[in-house]
Amino acid sequence: MTSVTYGKIYHSNELFRHFSNERAFVGKKICLMRLSAIGDICHAAAMVTRIQTHWPDAELTWVIGKVEYQLVKLMPNVRFIIFDKKQGKAAVESLKNAVKGETFDALLMMQVALRANLASRVIKAKRRIGFDWARSKELHWLFANERVAPRQHSHVLDGFMDFADALGVPKVATPSWNIPVSEEDERWGEEQAAALGDYVVIAPAASKAERNWLPERYAETADYLSQQGKSVILVGGPGDLDKTTANAILACKPTIKADFTGKTSLHQLLVLLKHASLVLAPDTGPAHMATTVGTPVIGLYAHSNPIRTGPYNNIDNTVSVYDECIEKQKGKKWEQLPWGIRAKGDNLMEGVTTDAVFSKINALL
Repeated sequence: MTSVTYGKIYHSNELFRHFSNERAFVGKKICLMRLSAIGDICHAAAMVTRIQTHWPDAELTWVIGKVEYQLVKLMPNVRFIIFDKKQGKAAVESLKNAVKGETFDALLMMQVALRANLASRVIKAKRRIGFDWARSKELHWLFANERVAPRQHSHVLDGFMDFADALGVPKVATPSWNIPVSEEDERWGEEQAAALGDYVVIAPAASKAERNWLPERYAETADYLSQQGKSVILVGGPGDLDKTTANAILACKPTIKADFTGKTSLHQLLVLLKHASLVLAPDTGPAHMATTVGTPVIGLYAHSNPIRTGPYNNIDNTVSVYDECIEKQKGKKWEQLPWGIRAKGDNLMEGVTTDAVFSKINALL
């Protein structure tokens, strides 16, 4: 795409850079499209908080998944449009009706999945900002007329911040989050914390079983934490994998104070994470939720690079065997491979030892 101004021809990115030198981006009717998943919604929320901090008059619309909406639904001054992907074409039609007659100054296309790309066609925007070429997948580039600046070896959160950069929003030294919960949920969490005492959260279930640590090692870690004077609780969602994982741990008969798996809303879970002294989790949403409320996290990794997907403020606290797994499978170090490539295998998490986890626990508690 090219545009003409002041007698010169600029490509879209060049045009924006030209204008940004003259004045800040003044169009602040902004739509962002990030449907899932919980961890990525946490990362996107940091970008939204950055926009709101510097541009409090911005009109923000967020197209988001049905479940994920439950986490951020009380964020102030954001209009949410729920996109329920299970509805198929009906979800696209609903989105089309929701934005009918509107033209946004910018659409932030923060999801590369083809489903999201196709749905984005019903949203009218002057600037359709997508990922750079290296991060464009599933024909993502076809649906954008502008791309964020390329970035090498970045965390997903930093990649999302590139969209705020493209708008010209002032940079921040460290991300912050404003994800409110109701007073009722806050009180509920305080009551639970008072009953539990000094407690550690284990959120054992990732989205796929192979990314979970071994149940007996979770159990051994729970006993170790109990010996250190900590109460230990399990948390998780209502899905079958979460429940199966929790039950497998409990079958080892560890010292567990309470099992909240499938028994909390996302806001109640967020408050439980907030009052914990530590969270232990694989590559899963609660690890990133804990980050938003400032609770330290020990992340357990084998399949994905924690530098890219680890708990943002606790990358140094991860216990990871990703480097050795990916080098063994690909014959190269991860720095020589496409960014974000995953290791594959059902038993990779066996490489994460309890001794390595105990060492991190000792350093943090």
